[in-house]
Amino acid sequence: MNFISNLVKYILRRLINGLVIFDSKLKRGKIMEQKTYRAGLVKLSFWFSEFRKVVQFLNEGMTLKDIEQLNIAENIFLAPTQARAIQIYKTVFTRVKSLHADFYAVFEESDITNQKIINLMAIMESDALFFDFMYEVYREKLLLGVDEIADSDISIFFKDKQLQSERVAKWTDYTLKRLGECYKTMLMEAGVLERETGVRRIIRPITDRALEAKLKEHGMAITLHALTGVR
Repeated sequence: MNFISNLVKYILRRLINGLVIFDSKLKRGKIMEQKTYRAGLVKLSFWFSEFRKVVQFLNEGMTLKDIEQLNIAENIFLAPTQARAIQIYKTVFTRVKSLHADFYAVFEESDITNQKIINLMAIMESDALFFDFMYEVYREKLLLGVDEIADSDISIFFKDKQLQSERVAKWTDYTLKRLGECYKTMLMEAGVLERETGVRRIIRPITDRALEAKLKEHGMAITLHALTGVR
């Protein structure tokens, strides 16, 4: 009986969250129906040091084209193959470009904890499905005062998305399992989830005030809410 009651509450909360996200996305000029969910994150990594290197180069006056050419010539990410070097650059390029240039200076002035949060933000901004996971699962846990994310939470999230998206509905269980593992790895690399097996305990991030102000300035309050558990 308790299970059914909790399930009903969970479904209702999901519906409410969906409306909140829809409203917030409209304010940022992003219509939910235009979202494209992808599973490409399974092939990618957190790539924090690579992200930091690109931002440092940009702050020194280089352009992204300069960095691309330098990567081809000198393998600045120390990738095992040129193909991998190009993939890393393209991924980091997408993440960096997902943030306004104002964030580059904030990144440079932040401690490593907040730098990792900014990298996580860039991944959220460049991957719609991962953003929804952060908002609908991670944020909800913080709101409820629950300090752990179980594999069942991730499974329920993907089942919800399979009902909402024909694209996600076609993904295999193997793909979803890999994607779930990838999400946990991203959170652990960002320092907001403990590195232990089984149930993962959440580490509530403490964001710098300068970063919070910049997020609000650029209409990204919803991203801040996803990370800090604010309504």
